[in-house]
Amino acid sequence: PPASQNNEQGSTLRDLLTTTAGKLRLGSTDAGIAFAPVYSTGTPSGKSGRTMPNILDDIIASVVENKIPPNRTPKMNVKSEIKDEPKDDRKCILDDSSKLYNDIQYSWICDKHVLWLRDHKNSNNWKLFKECWKQGRPVLVSGMHKKMNFSLWKAESISLDFGNQQADILNCKDSVISNTNVKEFWDGFEDVSKRQKIKNGETALLKLKDWPSGEDFKAMMPARYEDLLKSLPLPEYCSPEGKLNLASHLPGFFVRPDLGPRLCSAYGEYPSEVERVAATKDHDIGTTNLHIEVSDVVNILVYVGIAKGNGVLSKSGVLKKFEEEDLDDLLRKRLKDSSELPGALWHIYAGKDADKIREFLQKIAKEQGLEVLPEHDPIRDQSWYVNKKLRQRLFEEYGVKTCTVIQFLGDAIILPAGALHQV
Repeated sequence: PPASQNNEQGSTLRDLLTTTAGKLRLGSTDAGIAFAPVYSTGTPSGKSGRTMPNILDDIIASVVENKIPPNRTPKMNVKSEIKDEPKDDRKCILDDSSKLYNDIQYSWICDKHVLWLRDHKNSNNWKLFKECWKQGRPVLVSGMHKKMNFSLWKAESISLDFGNQQADILNCKDSVISNTNVKEFWDGFEDVSKRQKIKNGETALLKLKDWPSGEDFKAMMPARYEDLLKSLPLPEYCSPEGKLNLASHLPGFFVRPDLGPRLCSAYGEYPSEVERVAATKDHDIGTTNLHIEVSDVVNILVYVGIAKGNGVLSKSGVLKKFEEEDLDDLLRKRLKDSSELPGALWHIYAGKDADKIREFLQKIAKEQGLEVLPEHDPIRDQSWYVNKKLRQRLFEEYGVKTCTVIQFLGDAIILPAGALHQV
């Protein structure tokens, strides 16, 4: 190039990379661009070797990382770069987080599998979140209800505004779905005496199936929609306009999954003495069976009803039911906090365990004399709630440990796509 040409303009690829190296750090996402070497263990023919794109990646990464002057040839040391990478990313985060993120209030729960961000207002939460999110781990953020207009989410408020709407209501005890007036559901939400009965006289355990959802939610409940959006945790990731929300930046020709929001409402299970005997059998009931979402999900518990009526467990009885679970010590401590209101019980599994869980459920189905068809997928079909006895067997026979989380009022549970869960 002519001597008069300004090297700052990037007269060669090497010049360009060198002049920008100071602005970029290897693996940095803050700059919006990340250069990382890509290594290949073999070629399509099966012979060991490295392809040209991989070599170029090495050169780019080496130049940017080391800021090699234009008159020097970059020396690549692939082995040393691989050797220096931490073998256990989770251990690395746990070791470094207390030093790097001492301005963030957080804890690790569920055998250090779940990150709990305790201060929803901290604007730096996303920095620790992204390190955890890289590994596909669930995150819990507490206190979201403090940002919301609580009166909008009360059961009687929703019933008053939308009681005349029709919706699908699922009875979780017999899996029967009926299209009925929404008011019937809300009338029994906190008054057990007004709940429907099923054939054998048991009280129905009803769930309002994803009503309303998506565009219907926004059109029907504009005030609640706006209240929810302004209260989302980690807005960089969770807000529809979040700069790190990948779905927000997909080109229009992509077919997106249903990103919601949707309202999920269900009765709690408060068995009478007669029903409690049946509940000791090996058929515990969940309001959401084991399944996988195709996109990342944030679930905020916006309201917890306090049921009344015959057969309802006392508050101490409810807490005792929670305490029977295999809980983290920090969750047990939250249960004893009178200012906390527990509302939902989650069992979460890592996506990598899906095949083992699928095999296990098919095995249990055969033991119970159920027909198992080749095309049947127990997870996709959402046909199982894995009770306590089965969760223990799953661990003993397949080494798959259940992550048990109690969701309190105002808790946001953020799950990566592919994580299995039931509620």
